[in-house]
Amino acid sequence: MKKIIATLLTLLVLTSALWLGYKKYEHYIDNPWTRDSQVRSQVIQITPRVTGMVTAIHIKDNQFVHRGDLLFEIDPSTYNFKVKQAEARLKRAIEASRGYKTEYERLKSIYAKDKGAVSQKDLIRSEVNYFKSLADIDSAKEALHTAQLNLRFTKVKAPVDGWVSNINFQTGSQATANKPILALVDKKSFWIFGFFREDMIKDVHKEDKAIVTLMAYLDTPLQGKVESIAWGIAPRDGNPGQNLLPSVQPVFQWIRLAQRIPVRIKLDEPLPKGVVLRVGMSATVLVKKNSH
Repeated sequence: MKKIIATLLTLLVLTSALWLGYKKYEHYIDNPWTRDSQVRSQVIQITPRVTGMVTAIHIKDNQFVHRGDLLFEIDPSTYNFKVKQAEARLKRAIEASRGYKTEYERLKSIYAKDKGAVSQKDLIRSEVNYFKSLADIDSAKEALHTAQLNLRFTKVKAPVDGWVSNINFQTGSQATANKPILALVDKKSFWIFGFFREDMIKDVHKEDKAIVTLMAYLDTPLQGKVESIAWGIAPRDGNPGQNLLPSVQPVFQWIRLAQRIPVRIKLDEPLPKGVVLRVGMSATVLVKKNSH
């Protein structure tokens, strides 16, 4: 009797395991899925707006920073001098304009009393000089504003919350305007790119629910939804080759590899406790068909 019960229990366990295995298999057969997936994020290239020597670095590699935190400083001495120059130019322009204004108003008053006392040519010349001096003031103000901005740009701050990466410079290094100097991974911009075979794309739709399993957290699946589907990928054939002739790769008629179409997955928030996303992590994505 005990043997019969043991045999029945064994059969029950095997049957349950087979049934669960079949349901799992059916789950993947019925729904589009891919192991070719990656964690992505917006990576901001921190680029100085001015050129100069780095005088101070306030961060360490892979450190988390908040928006507005000071990252590093560039030698401000040159830009301080340019601000003082611009201030002096503006002061001279204002003083010169006062003189032109006084002269113009004097001639205009004389001309109003006696048109023969002042020639119209002199009056017009004085008027032109006065209005030109006003334009010089505007130009000097713009130059001062630019100098002040450049001085402010010597303090480079974080534009978003995130992690700084690839700090390959030090105090004394030369920072060059418009040349990236480090990377900042935006904390709030993580998403998943799933690269689905083209024969699966017909079953993937915007807003479909998705299950994302990171290789680093196999026991903690993440929930999300399809945000968008790419409209194209770069062609492999037909690109210019030698002598500008099309470069066409050989095709084996008995093998036709399906192209991979990027599908962008937006993850639900908040993420499960303990899950930390990093750019480039591998993942598996399953899209629940007709779940939107």
